[in-house]
Amino acid sequence: MTAASLDQNFAQIRPDGTRTAITRAVAVERPIALEFSGIGYAVMMASPTDLEDFVTGFALSERLIPGAAAVLGLDVHSRADGDVVRVALTPECAPGLLERVRHRVSESSCGMCGIENLEQALRPLPRVTAQSRADSAAMFRALNALRALQPLNRATGAVHAAALCSAEGEVLLVREDVGRHNAFDKLIGAMARAGRGWDGGFALLSSRCSYELVEKAALANCPLLVTISAATDLALKRAVSCGLRVVMLARSDAVLAAQGDAA
Repeated sequence: MTAASLDQNFAQIRPDGTRTAITRAVAVERPIALEFSGIGYAVMMASPTDLEDFVTGFALSERLIPGAAAVLGLDVHSRADGDVVRVALTPECAPGLLERVRHRVSESSCGMCGIENLEQALRPLPRVTAQSRADSAAMFRALNALRALQPLNRATGAVHAAALCSAEGEVLLVREDVGRHNAFDKLIGAMARAGRGWDGGFALLSSRCSYELVEKAALANCPLLVTISAATDLALKRAVSCGLRVVMLARSDAVLAAQGDAA
């Protein structure tokens, strides 16, 4: 398994021009090639940790599988230039996989130029049916606890975190990655593999709220998405379309709930 961070030498330069040699950890970012049922699907730049969780969550977010049980086997092959993750899926997943691969090839060949591709980019999201019992006090409690539960970011200052939080604000599970999408996929995958639900809790992400993260939350039936940075307009529109509660700009002194949210 590739290390998540490596030590590098730097020159620390102060305002007065003083230079000091220091060594600090740098987050590792590697190409992760994903193969599903023998088909090369994507190459993602990610932290080389919790890859089983990452691939499961990615497949769920891509709508390639209905649940973690559809993953029959998973092998990680580490090479000097990156990691290859080969995933065996149940036969029932083959039609959806082939259809999605066809659209991905079309998208990469001509960009987002056709109406079919636009429809694929903004596919309808399922209605969020789960409910969160978390109040604002729970959000602040989770926010205050999250930093201490990010060992890779504490060492490198370069990675995002995605956390499963209870209705009371206890941080139950955390995954880290250089990519905010990857961190959320890892969390979703870890929950799916362990058979865990949201149980009245919420997701807390150390990133901005992009439309892709809203989509991942909706597909995971997450009832409440809390992000430390702001949301885009498309993210808020997509959240409204599927009934996802969004709270953004979450800081220790205040949070900003999307209009109509009772948080």
